[in-house]
Amino acid sequence: MFARIVSMRLKANTQREFTESFDQQVVPTLRKQQGFKDHLMCVVPGGPEAVSITLWDSKESAETYNRATYADVLKTVAKSIEGTPEVRTFEVASSSLHKIAARVAA
Repeated sequence: MFARIVSMRLKANTQREFTESFDQQVVPTLRKQQGFKDHLMCVVPGGPEAVSITLWDSKESAETYNRATYADVLKTVAKSIEGTPEVRTFEVASSSLHKIAARVAA
């Protein structure tokens, strides 16, 4: 499993608008993507920081989403964010939520 972590800065007083837009427009788009497993949106209460974590069945699925759909998703939330979000991809080593065991080094 792979995690795509997107860190972004929200414009002042847009946190509610941003999360509503994300839930109503972006999450349905994510659910249609091949390999999509789950999503978490984390925000600093009343602050400008937001982190989106999406979980994917493979690195390839995450990369396909990044190439084919991410630009459109960014347009959906563009009026609420400042600057360019930082995107990083990680392999999920373990998860109690998804019962993923840590990989044993060979």
